[in-house]
Amino acid sequence: MKIFNRARQRPSASWRQTTDRAFTLIGDGRLDDAGALLVRATDLEPWLSDSWFNLALLHKFRRDWDQARAAGLRAVALLDRGSGAGAPDWWNLGIAATALQDWALARRAWQAYGLRVPAGDGPVALDLGTTPVRLSPEGESEVVWGRRLDPARVEVLSIPLPSSGRRWGEVVLHDGSAHGERVADGVPYPVFDEIELWAPSPVPTHVVLLQAATEGDRDGLERLVSEAGYAAEDWTSSVRLLCRACSESRMAADDGHSGAHDPHDDGPLGHLSHHAQGELWVPERECGLAAPTGLVGELLDRWVMAAPGRRAYRDLEEVC
Repeated sequence: MKIFNRARQRPSASWRQTTDRAFTLIGDGRLDDAGALLVRATDLEPWLSDSWFNLALLHKFRRDWDQARAAGLRAVALLDRGSGAGAPDWWNLGIAATALQDWALARRAWQAYGLRVPAGDGPVALDLGTTPVRLSPEGESEVVWGRRLDPARVEVLSIPLPSSGRRWGEVVLHDGSAHGERVADGVPYPVFDEIELWAPSPVPTHVVLLQAATEGDRDGLERLVSEAGYAAEDWTSSVRLLCRACSESRMAADDGHSGAHDPHDDGPLGHLSHHAQGELWVPERECGLAAPTGLVGELLDRWVMAAPGRRAYRDLEEVC
């Protein structure tokens, strides 16, 4: 793994060896052993901002946000004058502050990094558009689309598959470095990795098998559910299976549609898509529905009754 040493001061050989060994251990997943070495590095070079930045980075990996904030504050205090804009020290401090809902510090960090952030006392609220985010990157990972609330939080707009353990409408904290890109309508979007769930959603996920004679019938269900304030997604069209290397590369979103999302694994699979452009319409569709349990059946019945000769459903199940 990369050692984040910007060489503003020349550290000792002992510091370099200790830090290099610590990041090797981080790469091996031995965070506790790495932590002991990075603490030693701060003892060796306490006036070096990199010492505290590396320790803050480790605490971020461990999700120890109080310690990440404390070490991050030491790191930014030791930055060279005029080097704040674009410094990763400020970015990681902003993530830690956001995790802790320390909004005053989050604003200070984003502003010092060089972002325009409005004044206020509550959560940072910015219009940063949509972005793909990789849920559960260390497990059954899945790339979905969401709305960026601020530089470190995304509200999930896709309906994740149940294997990810995530729901529509949840807010996740994400990292600042991108792993891959998705291209929608010719525009590249960086894929950010989820760090942890920031705010859960009370809305459960259901799966149902539809019989939809045409794409318009399918679209009618998605529109009906959206008008009720919830979401429906045709997983048969929007989900594709990718290997990890493909998922972390530059990929086009299916049909240029920002609702497409990608589960992937570590195996040697190629790009497997449930739906390809130009494919003939198949009436049976697997659909995800994000809505209260008591409302889902009612919405499906209303959808069927609007065109009973062309529409039907079966095997409705709550899955997450």
